[in-house]
Amino acid sequence: MLGSGQKHPECLNVEPETKSNIVLVGMPGAGKSTVGVILAKWTARDFVDTDVLIQASQQRSLQDIVDREGYLALRRVEEEVLLSLNLANHVIATGGSAVYSGPAMMHLKKSGIVVFLSVKLAKLRERLGNFGTRGIVRRPGQTLEELFEERDILYRRCADLTVHCTDMTHEEVCQEICARLAGQ
Repeated sequence: MLGSGQKHPECLNVEPETKSNIVLVGMPGAGKSTVGVILAKWTARDFVDTDVLIQASQQRSLQDIVDREGYLALRRVEEEVLLSLNLANHVIATGGSAVYSGPAMMHLKKSGIVVFLSVKLAKLRERLGNFGTRGIVRRPGQTLEELFEERDILYRRCADLTVHCTDMTHEEVCQEICARLAGQ
């Protein structure tokens, strides 16, 4: 086990020259928050979960925003929060719908490497359970399959790196990210 202040050996050379943030994108249930916490420890970065920032700024849950004002309202709030970020040396776990905002993704890419945590649909379905109560930004009646197909294209388009992590542990995902970033 590593001490809280120690870098993971495979992450010692993960220091992009101008982009000091690592931005995680992917579907709900892909593991962005959990991987983000571990990756932040391993790379001696701070960690930010943008879903938590949204909830703090609105003083309510994501699901409450969707239920009361609709999915587009949550997208607008998410875009505002993402555009307000001015961070360096962070691991940033974004909400699954961050990729719908071109301006927000461009803003994040200016100071960060965007890593898409790709997980197969069957595994996501297993992890999510009842996805209707999770504060997921989707059109009314939109199925998980439709959402997956729609977002997968957007994630791939904005990603600098894609990690296929369906059958990996969170630590293995972090090792893969570190190895790929160190090799850049």
